[in-house]
Amino acid sequence: MNWDDTTDTAADERLVGPVADREDQAVEAALRPKDLGEFIGQEKVREQLDLVLRAARARGATADHVLLSGAPGLGKTTLSMIIAAEMEAPIRITSGPAIQHAGDLAAILSSLQEGEVLFLDEIHRMSRPAEEMLYMAMEDFRVDVIVGKGPGATAIPLELPPFTLVGATTRAGLLPPPLRDRFGFTAHMEFYEPAELERVVHRSASLLDVEIDPDGAAEIAGRSRGTPRIANRLLRRVRDYAQVKADGLITRDIAAAALAVYEVDARGLDRLDRAVLEALLKLFGGGPVGLSTLAVAVGEERETVEEVAEPFLVREGLLARTPRGRVATPAAWAHIGLTPPRSQAAGNGQGDLFGA
Repeated sequence: MNWDDTTDTAADERLVGPVADREDQAVEAALRPKDLGEFIGQEKVREQLDLVLRAARARGATADHVLLSGAPGLGKTTLSMIIAAEMEAPIRITSGPAIQHAGDLAAILSSLQEGEVLFLDEIHRMSRPAEEMLYMAMEDFRVDVIVGKGPGATAIPLELPPFTLVGATTRAGLLPPPLRDRFGFTAHMEFYEPAELERVVHRSASLLDVEIDPDGAAEIAGRSRGTPRIANRLLRRVRDYAQVKADGLITRDIAAAALAVYEVDARGLDRLDRAVLEALLKLFGGGPVGLSTLAVAVGEERETVEEVAEPFLVREGLLARTPRGRVATPAAWAHIGLTPPRSQAAGNGQGDLFGA
């Protein structure tokens, strides 16, 4: 049961969107695990991080700076809080977009206590001047505060107490190498397997006092797109359905019926995902078709299709991005229940007039 960050708002209204809304944030605060032993999934990351933290405690030192990367909803914020709890240290939480000037970062750093954990979400979106100040703060625990302007400006060195920076990012490739190299421990958060998500659902159901049987948990986990945050959100919606339409017990049939009401199918696709696939298949014969043309066909912005719908469709093997445009895979035809044209079935790769 692991969740975290907020990113693009394009997916905010989707039941299967990875971005946390206000309800998610309120519920997650109660459901978050408090230590590494309670944290479900990410076995390799947990093992490595446990060694880092135990060694730091044994030395009586501050833990190394930690960089966590991965998609939204996988547990980066949760792990940052666990790091602080394991080190018995306070935690300060901020985000890259909130730090637009070096002075903003200097104000935060100068107020840190010794050993404190600073969690910097979406670290790749921090301004360049603040980023350059962070280099020195991470390496030397010192920042230079500029007083005055122009030729008369003076740099006053400010010593900082040792602290642990936990950076989180959904786009690790945007981090400059000098910043990435200053983290003593880096970890990439993977999507969860269905069996792990079943454990997440059972644990959350217990904490929320929801009755659920193993088949009901498996049904929810299978539609959760490998993301604990989505699993917990679906659990809450299925709980509502079970309370109103049944006796409160979540079974496989109840879960399936509830998620059919919310238009989340057996593979976790929602209305937008299916609209993209159906337009690609029915209007363009499976592609290739340009992104802008596909977006017009489904009545959405280009960025919404590219950033909200496509990543999951590509990961599920239902859609492929090619130099000539978007192309449906055989799995997409099967999932929508359509028969591919003979040319596609033969695999000759012949396209249409639409470019990439």
